[in-house]
Amino acid sequence: MRVASQSAGVFVSRAMDRDTPEFLSALQDFRRARRQADLKEMLARLTGRSANLLSYEEVRRKLRAVRTGRSMLREIPLDAIVGSVGRYNDFTRDFLPKSDRDMERWTRVRVAMADWSGVPPIEVYQIGQAYFVLDGNHRVSAARQLGMTHIPAYVTEVKARVELTPEDQPDDLIIKAEYAEFLEHTHLDLLRPGADLTVTVPGQYKILEEHIETHRYFMGLEQKREIPYEEAVAHWYDTVYLPVVQVIRERGILQDFPGRTEADLYLWLAEHRAALEEALGWELRPEAVADDLVKRFSPRLSRVITRIGQKIRSALIPEEIKAGPPPGQWREERLKGRQTDRLFTDILIAFDGKEGGWRALEQAAVVARRENARIHAFHGVSSPAEKEGKAARGLASEFKQRCEALGVPGDLVFEVGKVPRLACELGRWTDLVVLSLRRVPASKVSARLSPSISALIRSCPRLVMTVPAAPHPLERLLLAYDGSPKAEEALFVATYMAARWGIPLVVLTVLEDGRTSPETLTRPQQYLEAHGVEATYLTEQGPVAGVVVLTAEERDCDLIIMGGYGLNPVLGAVLGSAVDEVLRTSRRPVLVCR
Repeated sequence: MRVASQSAGVFVSRAMDRDTPEFLSALQDFRRARRQADLKEMLARLTGRSANLLSYEEVRRKLRAVRTGRSMLREIPLDAIVGSVGRYNDFTRDFLPKSDRDMERWTRVRVAMADWSGVPPIEVYQIGQAYFVLDGNHRVSAARQLGMTHIPAYVTEVKARVELTPEDQPDDLIIKAEYAEFLEHTHLDLLRPGADLTVTVPGQYKILEEHIETHRYFMGLEQKREIPYEEAVAHWYDTVYLPVVQVIRERGILQDFPGRTEADLYLWLAEHRAALEEALGWELRPEAVADDLVKRFSPRLSRVITRIGQKIRSALIPEEIKAGPPPGQWREERLKGRQTDRLFTDILIAFDGKEGGWRALEQAAVVARRENARIHAFHGVSSPAEKEGKAARGLASEFKQRCEALGVPGDLVFEVGKVPRLACELGRWTDLVVLSLRRVPASKVSARLSPSISALIRSCPRLVMTVPAAPHPLERLLLAYDGSPKAEEALFVATYMAARWGIPLVVLTVLEDGRTSPETLTRPQQYLEAHGVEATYLTEQGPVAGVVVLTAEERDCDLIIMGGYGLNPVLGAVLGSAVDEVLRTSRRPVLVCR
């Protein structure tokens, strides 16, 4: 590089006459550049965004960069020059002079560059997409004032594990330095080339390393051996990190949090999941946690409006007359990006510790064994003290023993509050809510508006199975179908259960003037045949609830599947509901779909 440096001195010495028009014009350019530099620095103080050049040595050290190869001559974009080897304090980020003491030299360089002939290339180091001036700082500054976009340069590449861009600020170096240290420690870039764990907040890589160490510890317990660190890193990336990132991608969550990265959201989801699981007392699926994170914290205007609307409705509308989520919302939420083909992986029981609660557990266990699902139960208490009392500990112990005897994994938590509210709040983390009908919906109009089973089923965001008597083996299904949107959801569930469980299905349509006709059965018949499910199809006349219950008895169907309430809550309270009648009179389990 000595030739280039000597040439730089030669071309500057050509412009020594201070009285020429060229020199005076260049001097005006310098003064204009100085004013711009002062303005840039003032704006930087106001905005907090640095206007300083980056120090090459500081960047190289932080990113653990290593010089490689020989210099190559090529044209480089001036906007990509972000720092200097020795003069990073003399110019702003866009190479405006910061001191009047540079006036003489800057002006001479500016004059010499008027026709560019004889001007030697500058010398730079390249890290990632960014360049640092080794020789030629004044030439870069003058070239920018002349409106040039590129400049010839001898480029020496300096390799770093972390990419550097022209947009990076000094604060970004803290994060990039931490990333470089993380990669040097884990060798993840070598173990999984192409892996991108960029974050936007300092301190996160220490947390990622804690995740890896925790994963390594449990790998060792499971495999009963000492796990090499790099093996643990690769296994954590493949089995823990990537599945969560896949959920982030499938749900398009990055669109809800602009400016964040996949690694940012992985860490946020992990933290959110840990907090939720500690509060609930059971494990949660990443999909459910991701959906909750978006609903609670997304800054998108549509999400914010939805949250405000929900708060207003919650404050103004009594629980007893809330209509609940729209038909099909549960299916969309539970199936989107799902990692399993099972419909029921988590089952919630509203458990009272009495005979009805144990019946609900036994019935839920039938579903859990077929679906390889986990059972979660909650017991409503009136005060926090009851959660830690002797009675609660005894009930939890018995619950665990009964789950083991039934051959299903299960856990029981104690929550302060009323059952309908708790079932709705906790139910959204599961696929199915099971409860005993120890108090069925009353027949009086005044009672239908009370916090009852009817209100719970209306507002619960998941399917609800009621257990009125001894549990049934669920070996023959009855689908009550009337063509309504919620009946479509019941058709979906019945099709799944009949196909997956390999059990017979009876499809019943009760003819009603203006609502159903013999042609109503055409839709489920076509749908079931398309999914390879054989069924028996019936049309009957008479009171809907009575016909449904009687047909279940006569056909020996031990589970009735039907859509939820069709009328709005107020009209349902005044006119009555077929769903209420079926729940009130059936001695067999009823699965109410949304």
